[in-house]
Amino acid sequence: MLSPRTVTPGPELRSPKNPAHLQTPTLDTRPTSSGDATSAHRQATAPPGLGTFQRAFSRASHRASCGDTAEDLGLFRRSSRFLFRSLQRVLVQDMVAKEAQVPAASGAAPSPQAPSRGTDGVGQQASAGVGPEELEPGAEGKSVADLITERHLLAAFEQLQHLEAGLVAAKAARAFEKDPTGFARRAMDVCLHYDGLAAEMRAIVRETLGPGAVDAAMLGELARVVRAEEEAHPASPADGDFLRTPRRWRQCWEDAVRRNAQERVQRVAAGEAPGDAEGSSDLGRLLAELGRVVRCDLQKVRLEVQPAYAAAGFPAWEVYLQAFHGAVAQRLQELAQDARGCERLYVLLDWAANVYGGPDFLGAPGLKLPSEPLPPLLAPDVWAQLESDYTSFLETKIMSCFESILQLEQSRWAAGEAPDVLQGRYHVLLSTDIHMLVAEHVKAAGAISAELEATTLRICARALGLFVPRFTKAFLESEAVSKPHLAAYVNACEELRTSLLARFPGTFEELEKPLVSATCSFQKQLLQGLQRDVQPLFRAVCSKSWLTVDTLRPVMDKVVAFAGHLEHVAPLPAQETLHEVHRYVVREYLAQALRPRERFRGVERVAGSQKMSLDAQAIGDTFRGLGSEATWLGTAIPCVAEILGETYKDDIRRHLETLIRSYPDIRRDHVRAILALRRLGRHHNQRLLQHAQDLLRAVARAAGPETTGTTRERVLFGEIKVSPCVDVLFTCV
Repeated sequence: MLSPRTVTPGPELRSPKNPAHLQTPTLDTRPTSSGDATSAHRQATAPPGLGTFQRAFSRASHRASCGDTAEDLGLFRRSSRFLFRSLQRVLVQDMVAKEAQVPAASGAAPSPQAPSRGTDGVGQQASAGVGPEELEPGAEGKSVADLITERHLLAAFEQLQHLEAGLVAAKAARAFEKDPTGFARRAMDVCLHYDGLAAEMRAIVRETLGPGAVDAAMLGELARVVRAEEEAHPASPADGDFLRTPRRWRQCWEDAVRRNAQERVQRVAAGEAPGDAEGSSDLGRLLAELGRVVRCDLQKVRLEVQPAYAAAGFPAWEVYLQAFHGAVAQRLQELAQDARGCERLYVLLDWAANVYGGPDFLGAPGLKLPSEPLPPLLAPDVWAQLESDYTSFLETKIMSCFESILQLEQSRWAAGEAPDVLQGRYHVLLSTDIHMLVAEHVKAAGAISAELEATTLRICARALGLFVPRFTKAFLESEAVSKPHLAAYVNACEELRTSLLARFPGTFEELEKPLVSATCSFQKQLLQGLQRDVQPLFRAVCSKSWLTVDTLRPVMDKVVAFAGHLEHVAPLPAQETLHEVHRYVVREYLAQALRPRERFRGVERVAGSQKMSLDAQAIGDTFRGLGSEATWLGTAIPCVAEILGETYKDDIRRHLETLIRSYPDIRRDHVRAILALRRLGRHHNQRLLQHAQDLLRAVARAAGPETTGTTRERVLFGEIKVSPCVDVLFTCV
């Protein structure tokens, strides 16, 4: 319960048992000079008017009732005593001047025992205007000041209203016409007690959110006093009487609530703004404490304070809510001015958007902060600047995070860590780290605003687009290049390409090109490793030993071993790589066949044709077993084998037509090289070559531009270079 405060006694309104306290001023016995006498004479001839006191007391009353600072009752007592003593001095000087005029007019000095004119005037005023019934104390015999001190607010207001009505009636009856200072003195006492009552109500508001329990009866009485004052002073009087001027206690109560909210919010870690060296932890703790204080206070208002005011029709919840909202906004504005760094800016934005604005801030769904009519916690320009600063720091941070990912992968290379096999595929942490990085920042930004989420997505996409080429180059130049690592990074690029594009459509399209380029680089490196292993083995093709030895088996063994790695690669890039291996084997075999070191005649030529057909079958069976879908490669070697072993020269035309229609990239030089293997006569060679040339032109015209892409994907002969010596051989034959 709120306990009454001890107050220094001051001038009080009392009963007529002690009339001299309010009616008889103490005379000043100091000697006066001639100058003072002249001044007193001027004061006597021109007494102060009532209007001057009215204006002065009106201004003083308004400042005290709705001041910018909270006043306690002790301050009211001291100011009341000071003003009363000042008025006493004015009255004494006025009465001394009046007494000095009497001897000058009659020539006789007044008797010391005779009552002074000033004293009689005040007594007459008391008997004529403010009688004993108006100064009668309360039911318990207490003065207005005692009632205010003991916080009997309604009783004090009723007594003040009774005294105010008496003064207004006395003024209307012209009881104070001869001595306006007497009226001003009494009016001042009423006004000061009104101000004391307002100060006590402000003190009650300050103590409401303290650690003690809420005195519901006192808060209800405070609300009734405010309502009673509004009914007693509905509007300013037409004659400008400051006594009946509205005190605006409702506005004073609202101002007190706002000041109380500001004090409680500003006391949270006051003067302890988090420093740069501490990072975001201190700011997070400060905001957590701020949220705790605001949450506890608003819970107390909603559950205890609001019901106490509700009986008097006071909107306490709305006023307190707006007061704390404004105080929190001001505090955040101060913190925003000093916020630096990505983490601290995000802590501030996240607290404003998710913690304070979240549905569970007050601890219960029924106590959720309303979105209306509260203004934004931070002004739009302040919020926009915070987001801009955050994204600037975020861009630097994300680039730094990608640099850390590269360094982490390099440390794994240096440690010789082999990639894991998860769910049948080679796996490295690169894709996981990038996914976590993007998801973390995008999710965090999306929790604040959709605009910040979109900006963060663009930052991540741009940073990843720069990271992929740097990472590819760093790996390919390192000593950690191996088939498992290459296959694992192919998987990582495929995961990034498919998942990021599917999860964030419209943002990561620009990553398609660098990721595809990186995948191709890793696949090319895989193929180059296989080529270095099998390239020497192809030199035995179309040699004398080739007719009797299975020179193709070592090649196919290495191909099968290589395909074992492709089993741990994602299906699409694995099929692409196997297709390239299949194409490479067929192409290298044909390249060796079209530039043989030895020429076959008679039986050897027929044996070579049969061996080539067997090799073609072995290649086709092997790649079909590995899962290659490049069936279009199965015709090339058998066609060349058929031309090489054909007995009927007229059938060679048919085999050439099949070869040219199956492989549009074949050229005149390739046809000449194939015919050179058969060793036909010059006339037959020229006739077949001309037919092949006509057929190549017809195929080119029939293909058209729409099949350009398909044709480019089916390049076989176009990558086979024919030796210049074939022209000499063809001419000689």
